[in-house]
Amino acid sequence: MSNRRKFLVQTLIGGIATGLGYRYGLASTIMKPAVLPPDHESFPIILSTWNHGLAANKKAMGVMIKGGSVLDAVEQGVRVSEADPKVQSVGFGGFPDASGEVTLDACIMGPDGRAGSVACLKEIMHPISVARKVMEKTPHVMLVGDGAQKFALDQGFEKTNLLTPEMNDNYAAWKASGASYAPHANWENHDTIGLIAIDINGDLAGACTTSGMAFKHPGRVGDSPIIGAGLFVDNEVGAATATGEGEAVMKTLGSFLIVELMRQGYSPQQACELAVRRIVAKIKVHPHFQIGYIALNKSGEVGAYAYAPGFQYAFSNRNETRLVDVKSEKKN
Repeated sequence: MSNRRKFLVQTLIGGIATGLGYRYGLASTIMKPAVLPPDHESFPIILSTWNHGLAANKKAMGVMIKGGSVLDAVEQGVRVSEADPKVQSVGFGGFPDASGEVTLDACIMGPDGRAGSVACLKEIMHPISVARKVMEKTPHVMLVGDGAQKFALDQGFEKTNLLTPEMNDNYAAWKASGASYAPHANWENHDTIGLIAIDINGDLAGACTTSGMAFKHPGRVGDSPIIGAGLFVDNEVGAATATGEGEAVMKTLGSFLIVELMRQGYSPQQACELAVRRIVAKIKVHPHFQIGYIALNKSGEVGAYAYAPGFQYAFSNRNETRLVDVKSEKKN
């Protein structure tokens, strides 16, 4: 084949591939968003879900200001919520499942693309730290149930009774009532904590941890430990995390979707709005439905959007910390 003929064939194949990429959305795998130089005057930047994210952000910021890594920061930040019994949907003091056991889900993802998670973990105070050990000490991404607990104990974690007296009383009252679980939007303004951050070097990481739905069916796992659903980080692009009804997030891989939309050039705000609208278009929502997303890109731009009113996130940078009310698709 002549050089000219080779050139024509290669050009034709390349044109077909490019056309298919744009038609079927594959071009995003090679497109790179325009990224502005980091604004070191305001970095680090931290976002976390709900009002209990304020304390988590404070801890995470302190880690980075003292020179700790962004991965250390996100882990240490969500550990605050995991250990706080007043946060009734994360860790110690969280609502139990329908059998009376507190089971925990968590995941973590760093700037190097590694990830770790645990699901249906019992009697361990800090599932986020176990998830990090899964990432760093095993060739796996996720461990679940008894296997996750055994791994945690092998790594030096200790068993802790996570069911507080208050939660035990709540469980007894629920059991006596004969009621079944029904999710409610913005339930007590408490839900999963997802925390995403960017450090002064422009590196991103995220962590997500929860005790899940109150009185859920034993063995139920939501979106929080699922990489791409409850959390996703791409250090070239940005990070996103979810809160709310995890089943809906899993059906659309919401956090991954948001990061991919940012890769294609959408702002974090636009990407969050499109991800919520994807759920509305694809999934039948009930009257008490809620889902919320927060996102952060490589430039330090932030975004957040929810299905229903009431969602809030905590924002922190070097200069300030504040609680932000999030716009929603559904109006009052």
